[in-house]
Amino acid sequence: MRDLCSNLPPAGQSALSRGSQSQTKALAHTARVGTNMIGPIQFATFIAGFAIAWVCIAIAIRRAQKAGAGNRQKCFHQTHENPVPRLGGFGIAAAFLLTAVGLAVPKPELLTDGAFQVLVVGPLLMFIVGGVDDIHPLGAKLKLVLQITVSVLVVCYGKLEIDEITNPFYVEPILLGPMAPVAAVIWLVALTNLINIIDGIDGLAAGISLMLMILLVNVGGGGGDSAVLLAILTSGALLAFLYFNFPPARIYMGDGGAYFLGFLIGVITLHCHQKGTVAAALLAPIFALGLPIIDVTLAIIRRALKGLPIFRPDRRHLHHRLLDYGFSHRRSVVTLYILSAGFLILAFAVLWGQGKLVPIVAGTLFLAVIYVVHTFGMVPQKYSLRGVLSEMTSLRKETRYIMTLGQWLELEAERCGSPEELWENFQFLALKLNLLEVRLALVNGELVWKKPEIQRAPSTTVSRHVPIHTDTVRGLDIVAEEADNPKRVFDLKAELVTEAWVKAANRWRKRTKKEIAFQLASISEPDLEVSVLTP
Repeated sequence: MRDLCSNLPPAGQSALSRGSQSQTKALAHTARVGTNMIGPIQFATFIAGFAIAWVCIAIAIRRAQKAGAGNRQKCFHQTHENPVPRLGGFGIAAAFLLTAVGLAVPKPELLTDGAFQVLVVGPLLMFIVGGVDDIHPLGAKLKLVLQITVSVLVVCYGKLEIDEITNPFYVEPILLGPMAPVAAVIWLVALTNLINIIDGIDGLAAGISLMLMILLVNVGGGGGDSAVLLAILTSGALLAFLYFNFPPARIYMGDGGAYFLGFLIGVITLHCHQKGTVAAALLAPIFALGLPIIDVTLAIIRRALKGLPIFRPDRRHLHHRLLDYGFSHRRSVVTLYILSAGFLILAFAVLWGQGKLVPIVAGTLFLAVIYVVHTFGMVPQKYSLRGVLSEMTSLRKETRYIMTLGQWLELEAERCGSPEELWENFQFLALKLNLLEVRLALVNGELVWKKPEIQRAPSTTVSRHVPIHTDTVRGLDIVAEEADNPKRVFDLKAELVTEAWVKAANRWRKRTKKEIAFQLASISEPDLEVSVLTP
């Protein structure tokens, strides 16, 4: 089913000969890399993508400023305090579409070329999915269903598949058989979400995507192939977007832009894979995306061990940890650029070596994983398996209990008539979790709850501030007794408690169509000690 590939292997050809043919094509591809890299068409395509994206993004920023439309953040794990428009993906997608149409003007046959249609229409469909989520937030399950639907449509229409995976150790390639189209769908969905997950700090997703586009230009041979030209024009658009997105960002790409870029990377790699450059098309991007892959893998393991939903966002990603260490946004993103550039070099080693250097590169990557994990404190400094398992068991129990209370608070939000009543219910949650003090920082003041009837003064306390960036709330400060709250337990508790408040507040806001605005002077609760501070 290699519809995008002009040279199909004979039906009776052996798996070994098919692998040899792929290696022959790969060697021919290597000879083409570096030739015809920069020509008039490629240069004009890059400039067109840059110019159109620049104009569209500048217009989007100006209109958002006039309309007062910003990024009203719904989750405490995000890092920006000031409203920022999420229309950057529109500028990138607009530049992509207009320049792609421009490429078809001198070559009308492109419009009827199935490969070109898949490469252009597929990413735009995924952009629509993310764009809708930016305007009207969709649930995680619905977004996943829509992503799979778009991927299945593209795979079926373009007859895309990962039919075999070349083994870098020179034995017979691994044939996927009937699972080839399924593997292609999984590949597209995985890359779509991978780019979206790393879009958590100004300039990070766009910078890494730009590195990937540079790699894909080389993967495609650097010539006039439609996939290469689309990668070049996207590079221009990303460079223009980075001017506005580099810290401090004036615009975000949003889910629409992140979905678009991830899907485009996925579909270009599949296109090149079906041309025979297996190692170059599939292995090289995996190594280039080493940093986000490590980050996401560790996040999944971390959440699973704590009993958290795997897709739950948190503030434990690499960029969050750099910010917690005191790095500025700009220094954090530059640090991650340097690490990503190192992975990009490994990807080029895989590309130019056509798989021969994979064992060496994989070993280097393994050492990099160990360095990142220990440098950023992603695993406990305990090497007793029994101690680690015991701690994880305690965390999972604590997680289930807090999340159950959080679900109760969300249900109560459906019954509360005012934010003050919701705050009273939240106080019950704080009491059940044996917290000593909770401070809700507002734009116009501060709400403070303290645990009543403390029998004895705690010897030492632990506290944490978790930011919440909405129109009326700035963050939540939580204080507890250190003896009952080891650091890892308390950090998890603070995040889950804050998340419970944010979800309940969003549920109340969605039901009432009102913003959370407290009448500070009217709050009172006789059973719990409550004090109200105003600026």
